[in-house]
Amino acid sequence: MMKMKLVRSIVPKLAMAAALAAAFHGSPVLAESVALQFDPAHTKVEFTLADVLHTVHGSFALERGDITFDTATGKSTGEWVVDAASGDSGSGARDRRMHQNVLESGRYPEIVFRPDHLEGKVAPQGVSQVWLHGTFSIHGAGHEITVPVTVDVKDGLYTVTASFAVPYVKWGMKNPSTLFLRVSDHVDITIHASACVH
Repeated sequence: MMKMKLVRSIVPKLAMAAALAAAFHGSPVLAESVALQFDPAHTKVEFTLADVLHTVHGSFALERGDITFDTATGKSTGEWVVDAASGDSGSGARDRRMHQNVLESGRYPEIVFRPDHLEGKVAPQGVSQVWLHGTFSIHGAGHEITVPVTVDVKDGLYTVTASFAVPYVKWGMKNPSTLFLRVSDHVDITIHASACVH
């Protein structure tokens, strides 16, 4: 009899605890969506291409950029759009070859990165190291990549730095090497960007 009373008193409490746990687990307090808007005027997309004589440095211009990520699940959306025709290495002849023969920027005017998942946690203040996975689209084709990203948050301003390699020859673009000039089959990209929550 005593056992029956004990069971009757415990079961409702367990049911209540389970209901509270389920409600809390589904509460939006546990997850937060952070939407970042990037400022093209304070963004640098730099590239480095090595050859046997010297290293070529240049840059591209960001057209627009926005990324939204869920702090609990890491799910990410948005896109980063770079103007392919803005590629500038400081040499008119070299840039014409790049745009006509390699990037074909008249035919493929945009370079786009669309994130789908963030690995790691972005701290509300200070420096965080995370990895952003998504699809990098260039020269008419999409490629799955994971980019290491350093994020520094200070008073609501996000400063982002990312570096990765683009194996452009492997991805179907022409190698601009000639008989007298040999260049690398990949180009290194470094991004310095600023973003605010919107």
